Amino acid sequence: MKKRTLVTMLAVSMVAASLAGCSSSKTSSAGTAAATEAPAATEAAAPAATEAAKAETEAPAPAAADGELIKVGIINNDPNESGYRTANDADMKAMFTKENGYDASFAYSLKNDEQITAAQKFIQDEVDYLLLSAADTSGWDSVLKDAQDAGIGVILFDRTIDASEDLYLASIVSDMNKEGETAVNWLADQGLDEYNVIHIQGVMGSAAQQGRTGALDAKVAADDSWNLITQQTAEWNSEKAQQIVQSVIDSGSKFNVIYAENDDMAKGAVAALDKANISHGVGKDVIIMGFDCNKWALQELLDQNWNYDGQCNPFQAAYIDEIIKKVQNGETLTEKTIIMDEKGFDATTITAEDVEKYGI
Repeated sequence: MKKRTLVTMLAVSMVAASLAGCSSSKTSSAGTAAATEAPAATEAAAPAATEAAKAETEAPAPAAADGELIKVGIINNDPNESGYRTANDADMKAMFTKENGYDASFAYSLKNDEQITAAQKFIQDEVDYLLLSAADTSGWDSVLKDAQDAGIGVILFDRTIDASEDLYLASIVSDMNKEGETAVNWLADQGLDEYNVIHIQGVMGSAAQQGRTGALDAKVAADDSWNLITQQTAEWNSEKAQQIVQSVIDSGSKFNVIYAENDDMAKGAVAALDKANISHGVGKDVIIMGFDCNKWALQELLDQNWNYDGQCNPFQAAYIDEIIKKVQNGETLTEKTIIMDEKGFDATTITAEDVEKYGI
């Protein structure tokens, strides 16, 4: 197939010309159950996703060399994992449609081994492109080599992996390390005499967890006034986060910061505080920090019930579509890694316009 030859040639040529990819060295195993069937895109996230796709659909739809639809296998985390993931999945489904020139299949899991199995099946099904948001950063070399040998173009989205750059065409990701550093720097600027932090982590081994954890760990190690009261994974889950905070409250340990690695876990943490009548937010007893910028979470900032929220941009489908079009046209890809533009929001400066513009 002409397309497969183009993919192979581009993958080889980009080894010398590409930018350095974002990666993390620390690895661990991921865990929670996964969805194996493709659920319908969530209505709430669809409008933003549709807008992200609209600009691209005005251009001619990509077509395989033989004029057929381009087959893509899309491996993602469970859309029910968080509001961020729901928006990300809806964005992908809005873009990769038959109307836009694609024959798309979806697989979902929060477990790396299940994702790898899905990738192997997509390779057997002879997809043209494999799009991957990995549950864990490690373990991908072998299956990506199989994809490369089969002439399948691999494009990473949302999360980085620890694999040789010549095994994938491009990576459209958030800089998770920078997200963590921005959040920790903001917290340091609050000027507390002592930082007693409840740290609620996401799925262990994921790029998001590693980046958001790494910055806080480094600060705690470097500054004696920073203390971790507890550091546990709630696996992105609100109820588990609530249980972690409730356990700390029951123990009588003193804390003044909750650093939750996504909005849903921050919400669960706040539920435990509310149950115990512990004040939180601007000028209150406990600083609340989350990530992802769900609209409801940014509203909590605007209402000054929370203090900080770090943005993680879920709308990557238009970038992937553009890359595929370039490959189909035989163009050379000039960027190996595309970093999404993101920022952090402070409750004392956020505006209603920010909530509408950046909330997902």
